[in-house]
Amino acid sequence: MHVNGKHYRTVWMEGSTVFMIDQTLLPFQFQIFEAVTHNETCFAIKNMIIRGAGAIGSAAAFAMAQAYMEAKLMNDKDHIAKAKEEIEATRPTAYNLFYAVNRVFEAGKESIGYAILEAQKIADENIASSKKIGEYGNELIEDGFRIQTHCNAGWLGFVDYGSALSPIYMAKEAGKKLYVYVDETRPRGQGAKLTAWELKNENIPHVIISDNAGAYYMSQGEIDMMIVGADRIAANGDVANKIGTLEKAIVAEKYNIPFYVAAPLSTFDMNCPSGKEIPVEQRDIQEILLQDGPDASGKITRIWVCNPGSEALNPAFDITPADLITGIITEKGIIQPNAESVKNLFV
Repeated sequence: MHVNGKHYRTVWMEGSTVFMIDQTLLPFQFQIFEAVTHNETCFAIKNMIIRGAGAIGSAAAFAMAQAYMEAKLMNDKDHIAKAKEEIEATRPTAYNLFYAVNRVFEAGKESIGYAILEAQKIADENIASSKKIGEYGNELIEDGFRIQTHCNAGWLGFVDYGSALSPIYMAKEAGKKLYVYVDETRPRGQGAKLTAWELKNENIPHVIISDNAGAYYMSQGEIDMMIVGADRIAANGDVANKIGTLEKAIVAEKYNIPFYVAAPLSTFDMNCPSGKEIPVEQRDIQEILLQDGPDASGKITRIWVCNPGSEALNPAFDITPADLITGIITEKGIIQPNAESVKNLFV
């Protein structure tokens, strides 16, 4: 991605420090968060300084590499296993995290150098997979298409390119005219804040809509297709993604609108038979009750937007069954969302 003319990865590691774009400040401020220890990287993942399946996975990989470096300095082999548990506890739904942590953990058994190389390799693979997803997804997009998105699965959700937005970027590069309807994605507003910020950077025409307006625009024939990302895909093709995705899939089926999921192979959990077994993260209710934004001086502040004293429920994800999904766009091509097609990805 390019910000103010400079190329950035969403997350990267130099020496033993992990750097990442602070997504909690966007779109109002652009800052780089520096995590010197694996604990600080865990804090960033847990508190959504970095978010999105691919970006979480890469950050977790770097955190595992940090833990190996720390263990050597501390002369404490037990530190590695403890750190692994801490990293895996940060975001329980995102499968890319577990995939990445386990790869670096195994590599580190050979040497610290191998752990670092494996973490870097995961980040590079993330970019390559995202680019291929964009190329395959672009084939689905016709000139003049109006596309609806939910949450953010663009540059910021991966190391670069993204998943759900990658086909949109590729279509734009191919000269296709597009218009994107951006779901705000409550409660954290990833669509309104992050997807819209990315599309603005790319000069792609778009409009932000409230989450509960999606059905209206579908019913009016304003949407030609919908593309979302995924945080975990079960072996049968069921998909866990940001809360609200299930609603959109149900409405898309009602109005015969193609509903695609874009995700790399690292998001597939072949040990999870169906969506029923996917753990759904329950997040702090303050995310619903309070909202962040700049005051008149530009300082990011937090204000109440709900009735003080009321309780709230805040599931971070929901599960969209495979039969509501038109296809899954992967770096190996577009597949049907069923057990046989998913299994063939790994043959």
